[in-house]
Amino acid sequence: MRSLRLSFSPDFLVAALFVAVCLPRVSDAQMLSGQLTILEKDGVRSPDLANAVVWIEPASGTAAAARTTAQIAMEGKQFVPHVEVVTVGSTVNYPNHDPFRHNVFSKSGPTEFDLDLYGRGQARQFQFDRSGVYPIFCNIHARMVAYVVAIASPWSARPGADGRFELPALPSGNYTLKFWHERGGLSTRPLTLPADAATPLQVQLDARTYRVVQHKNKFGSTYTTTGSERY
Repeated sequence: MRSLRLSFSPDFLVAALFVAVCLPRVSDAQMLSGQLTILEKDGVRSPDLANAVVWIEPASGTAAAARTTAQIAMEGKQFVPHVEVVTVGSTVNYPNHDPFRHNVFSKSGPTEFDLDLYGRGQARQFQFDRSGVYPIFCNIHARMVAYVVAIASPWSARPGADGRFELPALPSGNYTLKFWHERGGLSTRPLTLPADAATPLQVQLDARTYRVVQHKNKFGSTYTTTGSERY
């Protein structure tokens, strides 16, 4: 009976050693779950907890995250979805599904951009190379608002309608927990694993002083209704 002999190239052995050394052991990874709530004015409930974003970044150094391509469509004079989360370096496409033109822009985020007017069936895009929250508007329709949250981390979660969320398993270490909502703003707190994985995370934002303020158009002027429905 012939014996089976296996041979491996030097490149294969180096790659295998790299994986063995660099990947955290499964036993070291900590799964995290939690509950997000928003403090509201008296008698007001939080109907939009699913629009929040929760993510984790290393307390020091960086965490590599793959670049992706996401989409925020324009449908019925709305941005869909209202909130999109991407990793830094990712691109968001903005297809126009309406029978009139739109002008996507952002002037108050970490980086400004303006995609100009374009019509139905067309799409334009922007690459988010800096982390932060980007409010997205249309220069024609004042009520169109969306948010892109660009994060420097591969570990993020979107809560359900009840505010509950789960984060991917992370190796032991020191981190920063960040959570954001358009009415509650951004909040951060330190996180240490495995100690903080013993009980579900409880995170809370305060929207009691939130009020709606009409944004300006891309020229810094107040929107006018005259002619806006022509597009």
